[in-house]
Amino acid sequence: MKTMVTFRHMPASNALRDHAEEKAEKFMKYLIDPVDIHVVLMVEKIRQIAEITVKSKNFTAHGVEESTDMYTSIDKVTSKIEAQLRKHKEKVKAHKSESKAYEAIEATLPQETGISAAE
Repeated sequence: MKTMVTFRHMPASNALRDHAEEKAEKFMKYLIDPVDIHVVLMVEKIRQIAEITVKSKNFTAHGVEESTDMYTSIDKVTSKIEAQLRKHKEKVKAHKSESKAYEAIEATLPQETGISAAE
């Protein structure tokens, strides 16, 4: 996992960087492959905006949240990304389980022997 934290229009803070990286580690329970996580923290007047992009092998999740507190923005966008990753994981899991269910049904059906009822 490679996490990059970018600060725009604000001074870099180790506390914010650590908080963002700590929250980003939660994403690993939903992804198996190595991922790139890019966190952008920016200030526009009184708006504190947090933006996270998670790129995996076959999936990209992106979220943006804003509030008056940067920690709140990070927490909100983290929960948004976590929901996207959870939904994606459930879709993949359901897709795999359906194919296994079809294979199990086909295995229990009697095989055709090539003899027809007319013979």
